[in-house]
Amino acid sequence: MTEVYLFDWGDTLMVDLPGLPGKMCDWETVDAVEGAEEALKYLSRKSKIYIATGAAQSTEADIEVAFSRVGLNMYISGYFCKSNLGIKKGSPEFLSKILQKLGKEPSQVTMVGDNFSKDIEPAIKLGINAILLSNDKKSEPQGNYKTIASLNELCF
Repeated sequence: MTEVYLFDWGDTLMVDLPGLPGKMCDWETVDAVEGAEEALKYLSRKSKIYIATGAAQSTEADIEVAFSRVGLNMYISGYFCKSNLGIKKGSPEFLSKILQKLGKEPSQVTMVGDNFSKDIEPAIKLGINAILLSNDKKSEPQGNYKTIASLNELCF
């Protein structure tokens, strides 16, 4: 059973607009990805939800502000980023440090993200369950992970 879900931030739970400068918490408009609230509400009934993001400019507090602006913060138990882990996302070490802080084994955790190389591949290397959010199932490498096209698919 998954005790903890780690979610990527940009384009997994919140819409990332790459042309906008600065931190997402300071953007004039922020939006949740379709199905994000329903999925988090459903999953948080039995599991803890954490954010595992590669956002280089944002602190833990900045990330929480952005999530509060779209009403998702109530489902989230904590935020992991470069500023509070000291490690850049995209390596197994990033996720390993999160496991250590949470006191969890890889088999107790599921990583959900939209980027194969930064979210899914490092999780698989550590033995963490992985779910790729992607509409293009044909272009992703085959492997020991699940692919979903919508966050609503997590509400099973």
